[in-house]
Amino acid sequence: MIIFNNVHKAFGDRQVLSGFSLEVPEGETMVIIGYSGTGKSVAIKHIVGLLVPDEGKVTVDGQHVAALARRELYALRAQIGYVFQFSALFDSLSVFENVAMGVRKQGHLTPAELDTRVHEALELVDLPDAADQLPVELSGGMRKRVGIARAIALRPKYLLYDEPTTGLDPVTSAVIDELMLRMQKQLGVTGIVITHDMRSAYTVGTRIAMLYEGRVQQVGTVDEIRHSTDPIVRQFIEGRATAMPAGPFA
Repeated sequence: MIIFNNVHKAFGDRQVLSGFSLEVPEGETMVIIGYSGTGKSVAIKHIVGLLVPDEGKVTVDGQHVAALARRELYALRAQIGYVFQFSALFDSLSVFENVAMGVRKQGHLTPAELDTRVHEALELVDLPDAADQLPVELSGGMRKRVGIARAIALRPKYLLYDEPTTGLDPVTSAVIDELMLRMQKQLGVTGIVITHDMRSAYTVGTRIAMLYEGRVQQVGTVDEIRHSTDPIVRQFIEGRATAMPAGPFA
């Protein structure tokens, strides 16, 4: 289980998280929605220790992330797959090498086992023949899938998706949504998805939390959010023009 407990985070004078609290039980896919600049990506970076709260704490399976020693933090990160917003692939490396990178750093597989692990991950994301290609040869949707393959090759307990459908056409976005559902069902992973895309949120989420002004405005099932009477939630999910919180943090 991942727990955010009264997390505060500021960058200079900009207060991004202001008492952010949320629980993500095992086996769920929690979708975090909210306006640009409200701290969604900032929040999940605390899970892997890329950021440390100014106040409050984040725990993963009972471990206080900010208090972990370096070796313990690396062990925790090995259980967490991170799918970056723009895939973050290395253009000079083949798809195989991109997917293999994290597993190779763990250093516990033989070359044959590594080869099997990478090809299994590519098979799971429907790219069985892409291992020798370079990222530049792939479509945007294919690059997203390679990013997911790299994350699942680690055999993680948790998967964090940062804007997985951003920049994709509706059909390709639906393919990525189906893939995220498959990862949850086949691998049993617990997921956190950051998105502005309500169609995607309704498709992949077990529960949805809206982040507003640094804290959770509402959290509930898909149906509860879809039928929310909270005016701030309704403005967002209906896409109605309104004054939005300003800020550089997604």
